[in-house]
Amino acid sequence: MDRLLRVLPDPERVWAVGGAVRDDLLGREILDLDFAVQGDARRLSRAVADKLSANFYELDRERDAGRVVLDPVDHPPRTLDFAALRGESIQADLASRDFTINAMARNLAAPEVLLDPLGGARDLRDGILRACSPTAVSDDPVRALRAVRLAFGFHLRIEPETLRQVQAASSRLPTVTAERQRDELMRVLDEPRPAGAIRVLDHLGLLAGLLPELEPLRGLKQPPPHAFSALEHTLAVTDHLGDVLAVLSETADSEAAADIVLGELSLRLGRFRVALSEHLNRRLSHGRRDRQLLFLAALLHDIGKPSTTGIGPSGGIRFLGHEDAGAEMAQARGRALRLSTDELAHIRRIISHHLRPENLQAAREITDRAVYRFFRDAGEAGIDVIVLSLADFLAKSASPPAEAEWSARLEVARRLLEARLAGSPERLDPPRLVRGERLIDVLGMKPGPEVGRLLEAIREAQAAGEVVDEASAIELARQVLAKRADPRRGTVGP
Repeated sequence: MDRLLRVLPDPERVWAVGGAVRDDLLGREILDLDFAVQGDARRLSRAVADKLSANFYELDRERDAGRVVLDPVDHPPRTLDFAALRGESIQADLASRDFTINAMARNLAAPEVLLDPLGGARDLRDGILRACSPTAVSDDPVRALRAVRLAFGFHLRIEPETLRQVQAASSRLPTVTAERQRDELMRVLDEPRPAGAIRVLDHLGLLAGLLPELEPLRGLKQPPPHAFSALEHTLAVTDHLGDVLAVLSETADSEAAADIVLGELSLRLGRFRVALSEHLNRRLSHGRRDRQLLFLAALLHDIGKPSTTGIGPSGGIRFLGHEDAGAEMAQARGRALRLSTDELAHIRRIISHHLRPENLQAAREITDRAVYRFFRDAGEAGIDVIVLSLADFLAKSASPPAEAEWSARLEVARRLLEARLAGSPERLDPPRLVRGERLIDVLGMKPGPEVGRLLEAIREAQAAGEVVDEASAIELARQVLAKRADPRRGTVGP
């Protein structure tokens, strides 16, 4: 702040506002600062960026808003956002904001003085979330989502009138731009344990507005061992996912780990904490973390069930192919929310492969070839699939899982994570032993898809330790061709 004050030409016309003031009162670390400006905000932000040797971005020409991005290594406040006053005065600006706890300001010429015309500091102290006006939420329906997020994030009670505004806004949520819906949803999913907020969003009718594919899951019966309807199971998955991630975080939740089921999880998989945290906290696109996308995939992982509901030979309900149908639907929803191409591909892979760990558990033996195929198909999303499978398993029943079944699922997770995070990279990404041109020449083949299939068969055999050089690779290819020409010769490779 001191550096900013030294370069501001007229601090009397600039106020720190919103979350930064709130977080300062709570003693929280402040990384991003918002300012209301009386005058040309974009011109001021550009001048500040120049004087601080920082980067400038135009946020919103219509609202006269600009952003200054500082070096996050040297200067903890990473972003400084400047926007023109909403109204004729700072009082009018604050009155037009969403909730009282976000409607406080400090003038930069006198930062020791708190400007709090709506009693936000009192509400913060009393643990109350209150709208700034009777129309604060209806004026901008995305504030309904924000109300739930803030209530959970700051342990606040939504006061009755504000709650009525939030409930009434559910029908108008689709009128909000997709980008703003996405951003508020992603903020919810960025909470350490978002499951509680997700359940409240569902209770208030807001979740269906964000993710309408979830509504057909409500009341959809599932066969044993499932104890819940498809929607309740989905919500339970987000509950358990929060528990799993808490136990496997770098700062492990010791209270959660005291639970016997989660304690075994900690014991068996705890050595992967650092690598898992690095993976889940990586930024895929636009600053959004892998962890947020994992929770979104958890919400969407079973949306293919209604369209694939059928009756099996024994008369039981089944959902054949729901993972592929769900992946298609999730990609469409992600596209509607304006997720990036990388994010869409990541979520699609998580959902399309979310049954793979269960299938590996059923196989009883996890071969090197099976591990290779899993990560070949799932790629980086394979780690997310493994974590999701643990939460999915726990969410099938209202009671703790059978010890033997839980132990078997943990062994699948351990085997896969060990191969990816602690094993030799060459086992999952074998070096090329022979080129396609060589196979064509030696085996008298013609160029075409068959050559690619042979090369992949060789890579699988490498991962299984069955071929180690060009000669053995060519011999394997010769056997595969012979088997395909005469199926009676048997299979090649386990």
